[in-house]
Amino acid sequence: MKGAIASRKLLSTPLAACLAAGIAWSGAVWGQATEPQPWEVSGKLIGKPKNLDGSESKRSADVSGIACGTTFGFPRVCLLADDETQGVQIVILEDGRMIAGDFVRLIENSFANKPLELDAEGVAYADGFFYVIGSHGRPRHEQDTDDAAKIEARAKASSRIFRIRFASDSIDMKTGKLHSQPEKTSSQLLTGLIRKQPELESFADKPLEENGFTLEGVAVRDGALYAGLRGPVLADHRAAILSVPLGVLFDGKPGESSLLRLDLGLDSLSHARGIRDLVFLNGKLLILAGPEYDPAKGHPIELRDYAVFSYDQEAQKLLDLEGYGSDIKPEALLPLGEIDSKLRALLLFDGPDQGQPTPIEIDLK
Repeated sequence: MKGAIASRKLLSTPLAACLAAGIAWSGAVWGQATEPQPWEVSGKLIGKPKNLDGSESKRSADVSGIACGTTFGFPRVCLLADDETQGVQIVILEDGRMIAGDFVRLIENSFANKPLELDAEGVAYADGFFYVIGSHGRPRHEQDTDDAAKIEARAKASSRIFRIRFASDSIDMKTGKLHSQPEKTSSQLLTGLIRKQPELESFADKPLEENGFTLEGVAVRDGALYAGLRGPVLADHRAAILSVPLGVLFDGKPGESSLLRLDLGLDSLSHARGIRDLVFLNGKLLILAGPEYDPAKGHPIELRDYAVFSYDQEAQKLLDLEGYGSDIKPEALLPLGEIDSKLRALLLFDGPDQGQPTPIEIDLK
């Protein structure tokens, strides 16, 4: 897509209208000179399943994405992804607390009688629909992924995009429990579009550690889906965002995808940054950027390894993120409220128990 990304308010929907009636966010304590504390998580965020039917699972330690049905205000209905599960989980967001609700299973893929992960890496919301995107990548070289059939099965399981719509009265706003199942539509067409992009086709069958193709962010606006690539990083250290019309993915309509290239700089080890999360805010893309390759296990994550950027026609750094500890990687960014050009947002992480949701402040000037 050429030129500026147009600004447009989300269309009102039954779900959005229901949520907008909730409690507005109060900024009375925002800005106090106190160390931000992780928010409370009430209940269990679902992690890796222990059995085929998903009735037993670990607690989440791999949060990878979140999006909510309203941009600001509390309470909010949100969907949260853990990349080791087979779906997403409803969470109710209150100011300072996240309430774990029902799990929405999206795939049932298995191999050798063990469940395969969707590897959901991003969640977005627009115009009454949630969107959940799998990584569309090849599994990394690990001892248990040497079998070619298993590699193909895992890649197939993760190469999906889901569009999900809830009826306005289907979710309990206090508990996150479902009264009725949502409408779900799946698309597997993005893989073919990736292979048609000259700058991406040679990376489609490579694992991440070989600069292979892996998606880790998604945003939707003006009838288009924007998929943020953790890898490959292109020539001149450029990260990439693939833009595709929703009609192409879900409605069989003709259309072309396009590639945005942006400079997200280098981390503290001089490695190029890719995209870890995407969200639209005020007509611009807000980008959580991080190293394409994680540092070795136990290596401290430093200031500037991860950063927040805005993007319209070029990338502008807004904030260098501090290191939150070894093996604690920022994976999801959620805007909470905006006052005087300062954005309050929530970071969620891959690594710590229950995602360790932590508030941060971003200067938008």
